Amino acid sequence: MTDVFGLSHKDQTRHEQVVFCADDKSGLYAIIAIHNTALGPGLGGTRFYPYPDESAALADVLNLSRAMAYKNALAGLDHGGGKAVIIGDPATDKSEALLRAYGKFVQSLGGRYYTACDVGTYSEDMDVIARESSYVTGRTPANGGAGDSSILTAYGVYQGMRAAARHAFGETSLCGRRVGVEGVGKVGHRLVEHILDEGGEVVVCDVDELAVGRVRQRHPQVEVVSDAAALKRADIDVYAPCALGGALDDTAVAELRAKIVCGGANNQLAHPGVEKQLADRGVLYAPDYVVNSGGVIQVADEIAGFDMDRAKARAGQIFDTTLKIFAIADDEGVPPAVAADRLAERRMSEVGRLRGIWLGR
Repeated sequence: MTDVFGLSHKDQTRHEQVVFCADDKSGLYAIIAIHNTALGPGLGGTRFYPYPDESAALADVLNLSRAMAYKNALAGLDHGGGKAVIIGDPATDKSEALLRAYGKFVQSLGGRYYTACDVGTYSEDMDVIARESSYVTGRTPANGGAGDSSILTAYGVYQGMRAAARHAFGETSLCGRRVGVEGVGKVGHRLVEHILDEGGEVVVCDVDELAVGRVRQRHPQVEVVSDAAALKRADIDVYAPCALGGALDDTAVAELRAKIVCGGANNQLAHPGVEKQLADRGVLYAPDYVVNSGGVIQVADEIAGFDMDRAKARAGQIFDTTLKIFAIADDEGVPPAVAADRLAERRMSEVGRLRGIWLGR
């Protein structure tokens, strides 16, 4: 069993609640982490993934829930950070019984955490979980939901990329720019569409050959490279990591030829300090939790009754937020990731404080 209290002091003290969930009969083993509820109930997706062990799952859910707190703050949402992971292979372990058992645990938190889709889970899964819990969003349109949240996730990344292009190249347009997209799954393939529609060139890679094949079938002009390492070394203007986290480590930064990093993956920086390495090399990093917040904007809108036009307009504001972060970074002489953290923490402090104002009964 993982020793939660053996984690670093930072990891321990910055999470309000960590819940381990187990149901032997269905095979459920999950962890729910609530980073903070300063702005409102935690909101974040459920990741279904075959982690090698419990420690790896715990480390991931802690990192992801913290990122959600900052993401929700900068997206202007009245939600704190939460995330959940289910340990297992969704292709073989997912079942109605398991998902409903998981829903029981979400319900037991009494609204402190709202769940949605993530890697390995889909809107149809949220419909099953919602049979046991009131605190589920990202559901199918047939059940009153917004459907696939990757629609606005990709749109938000695209807006962030346009903002980065303005800051780095002096113009918003991606026309003629060469963009490398790592991972062409739910978000990545939609991002490819946006870039091509604007006249950009696209190079892709993915461990899933079928995903690459689907993109190439629809867009034969898209170039394919063998793997992520080759993509980072490619002659590209923008590198867009849209697979799992940790894509930018010391080696990747040293080899990267792009002038901009802007993608949909969570936790793209492998360790603290990578943001400074990027800045020192003159690479503009658009903080992941800023530009990929379109999905959480979409599912948060669903809680009050979904309206796509309203949600898309809010996701469009990612462009302005990204430009603001770049401006703060320049003014304060810090990497954009540091500027984004400061802006998020300021909102959590200033707006979160209002929840403590007592107005009587």
